[in-house]
Amino acid sequence: MKNNRLILFVVVFFSVQTFAQVYTDKVVGKKNEAVKDSLKTTEYPYALPIWGEKATKKGFKLPYSAGVSVNYFWQESELVIDNLNVGFNNGPQYNLDEIVRFNDATATANAINVRPDIWLFPFLNVYGILGKAKTSTAINAGIWVPDADNNWSEIMSFGSKANFDGTTFGLGITPTIGIGGGWLALDMNVSWTDISALEKPAQAFIFGPRMGKTFRFSKPDRNIAFWAGAFRVHLKSETAGSLPLNGLLPTDDLQEKVDNGFVKVAEKQTAVDNWWNGLSNAEQANPVNKAKHNTANRALESAGNLLTAVDGALSTGSSSTVQYSLEKAPKDMWNFIVGTQYQFNRHFMLRAEYGFLGTRKQFMTSLQYRFGL
Repeated sequence: MKNNRLILFVVVFFSVQTFAQVYTDKVVGKKNEAVKDSLKTTEYPYALPIWGEKATKKGFKLPYSAGVSVNYFWQESELVIDNLNVGFNNGPQYNLDEIVRFNDATATANAINVRPDIWLFPFLNVYGILGKAKTSTAINAGIWVPDADNNWSEIMSFGSKANFDGTTFGLGITPTIGIGGGWLALDMNVSWTDISALEKPAQAFIFGPRMGKTFRFSKPDRNIAFWAGAFRVHLKSETAGSLPLNGLLPTDDLQEKVDNGFVKVAEKQTAVDNWWNGLSNAEQANPVNKAKHNTANRALESAGNLLTAVDGALSTGSSSTVQYSLEKAPKDMWNFIVGTQYQFNRHFMLRAEYGFLGTRKQFMTSLQYRFGL
């Protein structure tokens, strides 16, 4: 008896719609007495969810225990890039954090995936993700160096857009809580996207709390749900790989930009040297002047090394490659989401969801089919 009460408490506390798809429904009200009595006397025919039969005997109407959905997902997000190291043709890599500034870095993804799921318990949905994705990263950046007064200026600008195809695999869970006529779902998953240009698959962790309410129609098992919530994405920051130079940077005018860059670096270096040599010994010993001199020389050396490496890569033609490593993260980890789902019957559901605010936008739509297991 004690165990039955515990099961009842857990089911009542957690029974709800998972990701606004399906939910465990407590049948109440005098007009539903016949349905409630039928649930109590009808044998539960499926193995899942665990405690499914006991929940049914308590008057809960369970969704079909298994399902599969086809999902389309689009997302655009601004990125923050740090610890950038770049090399060419498998040569030495240079850290460019001090001299490269990103005016814009945007990642875009389009993905189609299949998501099988089961209700492991009446309050816990478990699912897998298998899909194909097309992603791109577009950047606009520049090489910046200082003068003798530590005033930084851009000596070369460049833009790039790299496109990738990837295969995604993931696992997720959605614990749920039912509160009166509303519900709370805490969706979370981890996924890995394998892209040929990366040394290892890119990993992402998603957390999406949602609160909503379901409105029923007069036709049995037909309803519509609305919800609002949040979406948080955490990317594993380390990324390393290799790309063809002509697939990463437009090479039409790159040689001209490199040549102009050499001229500007030489001009800056001459100005720094003239300033330093014009100082007295006491002025050169001043910590402030020393710091300016060291910073300028270090940045100019880094810029010269980078331009020399690019110039050498251009001379080898279309076979040139770029090796890189960096740390990346979304500029905003959280954004706001709203969504709705129309349930035709216990088998078919159609859903749409949109995320916005901050520097990330996203859209998802899916069609789901459910069955007993």
